[in-house]
Amino acid sequence: MNGNLRVGNLFGIPFFINFSWFVVLGLVTWDYGTELGFAFPQLGGGAWLLGLVAALLLFASVLAHELGHSFVAIRQGIAVNSITLFIFGGLASLGEESKTPAEAFWVAIAGPLVSIVLFTLLLLIGTFTPVTGPVAAVLNLMASINLALALFNLIPGLPLDGGNVLKAIVWKITGKPYKGIAFASKLGQFFGWLGVGLGALSVAGISDIGNFWTLVVGWFLLQNAGRYAQAASIQEQLSDLTAKDAVLPNSPMVSGELSLREFANNYIIGNSVTWKKYLVTDEAGQWIGEISVDAMKTIPTNDWWNVQVKALMQPVEPIETVQANQPLLEVVNLLEEKQLPTLVVLKEDGGLLGLLEKNSIIQLLQKQASGSESSVEATPEQSEANV
Repeated sequence: MNGNLRVGNLFGIPFFINFSWFVVLGLVTWDYGTELGFAFPQLGGGAWLLGLVAALLLFASVLAHELGHSFVAIRQGIAVNSITLFIFGGLASLGEESKTPAEAFWVAIAGPLVSIVLFTLLLLIGTFTPVTGPVAAVLNLMASINLALALFNLIPGLPLDGGNVLKAIVWKITGKPYKGIAFASKLGQFFGWLGVGLGALSVAGISDIGNFWTLVVGWFLLQNAGRYAQAASIQEQLSDLTAKDAVLPNSPMVSGELSLREFANNYIIGNSVTWKKYLVTDEAGQWIGEISVDAMKTIPTNDWWNVQVKALMQPVEPIETVQANQPLLEVVNLLEEKQLPTLVVLKEDGGLLGLLEKNSIIQLLQKQASGSESSVEATPEQSEANV
């Protein structure tokens, strides 16, 4: 990861620290150390050491918050790619979305619940134990921080946990996950603008509400909420489409009954878009193999009229397939999850319909957005891909 330092694994989850974290660690240590130094002058230089301990406990609280999300996701069978600490807190990167609104809700709420539990435990320790002095001050500080961490993250706007909770609720009501994302991202943008506005007024000396960090956090919320809004828009576009809508019209498929000469004349010679391999179908349109264009070089051109495509056909290499009526949003998720360049689309009867690529989906969305009537065609870059 760019700008991130891997420091090991936590419960099998790769753990990273962004370089911005060290800046915040220094600032928080200075702030807490100064505060403790004023409150307990007898500490002397030890106040800075205790400030460092408090700063590390702050990030430990953030880490526990992210582990809450991670453990619930793992129980749902979702892989956790990493946990990263950075300037604005922490981020648990999940391999996929939850399958249901209820599962999404519990993943989202788990982090704030962990923070509330930590707040309660620290408050009980500080109240019912004989701890006093600087240690008690650090315990009270950590309790307050965990409460603030929970309350801040419960703000109902993406990308915060409260936004993900709201997304799950709207998803449950509407049955459409993208509607939940769209609604929660709009609120996220509202809170982002609010933070930017309050922070800017404070920095300009016009208002006592907020500060420079309010402006920075507001900008962070605004940018990320905007990305969620874009994702929701794309998901909405995909929601009414199926795999067959994004099939390349010039997919590399040929009947095995054709002669090599017909194959060359109709599919290769004079065609601006060529492929290294073509899928071969039988008379019923069933997918039975593939032919390499280079394999034709093994047959003298004078004999091409007498040799059929199926004579040079090879067994099919493993290629992921989808059904023509499969929702295009599921297809996109499959392409992303397995990092596939190409998918083969099959008809309901198992016949070969054609190929689908990520770029063909992008062009389909662009076509819809522009209202263009032009068909989706392969680009020269696509033609270089192996089937």
